[in-house]
Parts: sequence; C-alpha cells; structure tokens
Amino acid sequence: VQLQASGGGLVQAGGSLRLSCAASGRTLSNYAMGWFRQAPGKEREFVSAISWSVAYTLYADSVKGRFTISRDNAENALYLQMNSLKPEDTAVYYCATDTSSPGSTWYAKARESEIYDYWGQGTLVTVSS
Repeated sequence: VQLQASGGGLVQAGGSLRLSCAASGRTLSNYAMGWFRQAPGKEREFVSAISWSVAYTLYADSVKGRFTISRDNAENALYLQMNSLKPEDTAVYYCATDTSSPGSTWYAKARESEIYDYWGQGTLVTVSS
C-alpha cells in the first residue's frame, strides 16, 4: 500500500486548507484511516480518524469543530478539511491506514499511531499569525 498526502501549504491564521491522501496498491475501502501530525520538536499526535464505513469519525479535542475528515472509497482517497486554522496547527500532516485491526479494536485504539500499519510521506502545513 502506498499513501500520498498532498494539499499542505502556507496559510494565514483563520484560513482553510484541504488535505488529500491518495492510496494505491490496495483498495482501502475496507480499512479505517487516520490523520496524524508532527510539529517541530514535538511527538506525532492524533488528529482525526474515520472508519471504513464512514459510520465513525474521531477528532482530537484541539481540532474538533474546525477540521472535518472524509473519505471517498470509490476514489480510494481520504480528506481532511481544515478551517479556522491556528498557528499551533503548523505541522507535517500524515495520513495512515489500519489494515489489520478488527473494527472494535480500531475504534478502541484509533488515536494510537501504533495500530496504523501504512503511512504516507507527510505534507507540511504552515499557519502564519
């Protein structure tokens, strides 16, 4: 599985960006997917995740109400719409997929990077104040 994240860039505080993650090598419609981010000098942190069926979405408290995760299983793609961006959202954003966990396991551990077994290369988001 190859994941390719894109859509990052430089934006002013209060602005919006839409990240995309294109998958190839395997159809990901049966797998949960997520977004994580890593700011300079900090550990990678959970941002958002979505189940294969779109029935479940999860968000970090820091982005709830501002970010929206979605997926298009027909296009084998994952998206993250980011609104009302803040300087503290500056980070490299990574998409990932969990191809091995049963649904119940994923839901319980969706915020943990360890359960995701394939990762994209990351796309840089910079929010200026």
